[in-house]
Amino acid sequence: MSSPSPDHAAAPAPAPVMPIRGVQPSFDDLGTPLRDVTFCVVDLETTGGAPGASGITEIGAVKVRGGEVLGEFQTLVNPAEPIPPFIAVLTGITDLMVASSPRIDSVLPAFLEFARGCVMVAHNAPFDMGFLKHDSHIHGYDWPDFAVVDTALLARRVITPDEAPNCKLGTLAKLFRATTTPNHRALSDARATVDVLHGLFERVGSLGVQTLEDLQTYSARVAPQVRAKRHLAESLPHAPGVYLFTDDRGEVLYVGKSKDLRTRVRSYFTASETRTRIGEMIGIATGVRGIECGTALEAEIRELRLIAEHKPRYNRRSKFPERQHWLKVTVEPFPRLSLVKQVRDDDAGYLGPFSSRKTAERAMAALHEAFPIRQCTVRMSRTPSVSPCVLAEMGRCVAPCDGRISADSYGEFVTALRSALTVDPAPVVEALDRRIDVLSADERFEDAAVHRDRLSAFVRSSAKMQRMSSLTGCAEICAARRTDDGGWELHVIRRGRLAAAGISPRGTDPRKYLEMLRASAETVLPGIGPVASASPEEIELVLRWLDSPGIRLVEMDGTWTCPISGAGRHVSRLDNSYSEDHHHPSERRRRMRPLGATRAS
Repeated sequence: MSSPSPDHAAAPAPAPVMPIRGVQPSFDDLGTPLRDVTFCVVDLETTGGAPGASGITEIGAVKVRGGEVLGEFQTLVNPAEPIPPFIAVLTGITDLMVASSPRIDSVLPAFLEFARGCVMVAHNAPFDMGFLKHDSHIHGYDWPDFAVVDTALLARRVITPDEAPNCKLGTLAKLFRATTTPNHRALSDARATVDVLHGLFERVGSLGVQTLEDLQTYSARVAPQVRAKRHLAESLPHAPGVYLFTDDRGEVLYVGKSKDLRTRVRSYFTASETRTRIGEMIGIATGVRGIECGTALEAEIRELRLIAEHKPRYNRRSKFPERQHWLKVTVEPFPRLSLVKQVRDDDAGYLGPFSSRKTAERAMAALHEAFPIRQCTVRMSRTPSVSPCVLAEMGRCVAPCDGRISADSYGEFVTALRSALTVDPAPVVEALDRRIDVLSADERFEDAAVHRDRLSAFVRSSAKMQRMSSLTGCAEICAARRTDDGGWELHVIRRGRLAAAGISPRGTDPRKYLEMLRASAETVLPGIGPVASASPEEIELVLRWLDSPGIRLVEMDGTWTCPISGAGRHVSRLDNSYSEDHHHPSERRRRMRPLGATRAS
């Protein structure tokens, strides 16, 4: 037997091919017609069945697009180990044939270049891809994130037992009348797989599979009733926005957001969606409504507002923004801390909002650790005469109940408490730090952890309130950021609420667009408390966007700053994730550049 040449067969220069970013994301994002996709159909011969324990002895590949063969790749590979006799009998490849062939580390660069930009195809793809990935990794080559089509898997979905007893390559080659008979040689098997692939495309094409996305949807055991609902996404644009799934009565089942509405909604009808609840929702849904948004921030905020409005049963978060808790310093002769659900215009001091009662109680415990104000709920006159409680005997309360402290002296503690809530939390931080140190020295680590959690709850809530209060105190902020195509994202924010959003296209004057946005923006009136005009989540989204790189503050009506001695500087000590200068007034002023100015690199 003559030995096949180990040289790579020359391939014609490939036509431009689409970029592939990953298996499911590529399928989901591209939606490319199958006739426009370049496939690299590959087959391997090996010394065994496990990567690492066995080596590759031959690689064969065929590059094909639109039914036309663009090139072929074939080489024998020296596996650096003896070929088992039964493998030699099966494939016809012997030790002598591969003795002068290149090693896999020399072959891989040429193969990866041949397959670059293609969708990989193999019969029983995990086997072939497993060997190629393993050898690429151990020899230091980056394995591209190829999209992969497995003809064996696809055949199991399409071919019935009446047509073929199994889905082996030889069986399928006969079924589809392949021009090449598989013979356990890599290039021959790859050529046969090409014919099988085209035969399978004909089968699934009659079922509406016309794109890579459709192919992946079909080949991945998606229920027929789910696949049949793909048309619900067809009317949606490729644009950022919000989508609402509805049932036959028009009830909103689920609200979501995306940078690409059509692509995201289509993904719900593919194998990429594995959440049980969402699968149940898709089964009920009969329609999808899209709301196109100008910017990603607008989409995020519209999603929050729509979830709060409709309270869809399949959304888990943001459904009840009204369920918030506040700590209140009551207004009475001897004030105390009280847990309330609403901020009133009563000149009381407030801290919050807290998303849960448990967190609010931790923050309250931290304040009681620092300030010995009363914790009882009994109403007291200016001259109380009530028996003191256990806390007074323990020295943890100044006990105004029995008259041992005057209202004025007690008021000094309350004034310090109010200051800790809104300006400087240092007294609370220092008191809790001392307590934690004592407990740790006594090896009472569980008790120390409790106090640490109380300190964290207080500091984070105080920092959050200071950030929100600063923003909601501004009647209007107009901000802009460059888009990737050279235009401008424009947002009008009034008292912490997004009042208008839009895009100024490249080559236009963004100031004119901004003036139009301001003229049509929502009117937002001042309210009581830092979250009167918008939910805490919306304000946090706005703050996150304003703090992101590249933001230009164009107009501002009000003062946007937080105290340097505020709670923010202590958050960084808790999680090392906070930058103190974000709230320094000079940092804000530095970013007040004219719209259109060029940022220095």
